[in-house]
Amino acid sequence: MKPFHKHTGSAVPLMRSNIDTDQIIPKQFLKRIERTGYGEFLFYDWRYNSDGSLIQDFVLNDPRYSAASILLAGENFGCGSSREHAPWSLLDHGFCVVIAPRFADIFYNNSFKNGLLLVTLDSADVEWLANEAATEPGKPLTVDLEDCVVTDGQSFTRTFKVDEFRRHCLLDGLDDIGLTLQHEAAITAYEQGRFEAQRNAAV
Repeated sequence: MKPFHKHTGSAVPLMRSNIDTDQIIPKQFLKRIERTGYGEFLFYDWRYNSDGSLIQDFVLNDPRYSAASILLAGENFGCGSSREHAPWSLLDHGFCVVIAPRFADIFYNNSFKNGLLLVTLDSADVEWLANEAATEPGKPLTVDLEDCVVTDGQSFTRTFKVDEFRRHCLLDGLDDIGLTLQHEAAITAYEQGRFEAQRNAAV
């Protein structure tokens, strides 16, 4: 997993509440076995008409936000099913951070395990950022996980809280496999000892 320390990028406002995982990545696209390739299907039913043409007034289809890497959303983002494909699709599309007033618990856990930083801010602060992104597309925003700060470098600076274990894993780029491999020497020693014990018992 790629370490996350600090990210500066532009934001796109998608200020809808209760955006569920089936809206993030619809069920018909869950047949892939890789973690990549889901970005083009992100918010598919909101981005495309039934004939495959773009829905022009959907914010992610606005060319002014084509380079956005920070998603601003409403309450209870990521509710619904527990599919891990939801953070995969956000990451594959190019998002590094999602900022919202509240996240669904399972989605929250899945996102951190896959390297997607979720930042919880007060509703008024998220609305302020969304208004800024709407009136000034492309305006840079910095999310600093080392100091747990979100800032536009001008008039907006807010701190946020992240569980220390999740913060440690993101800073060091550790997913569940990476955490396990930190104990590789002890695991190897245990397996070797187990092998020797079984071999001696068979003699």
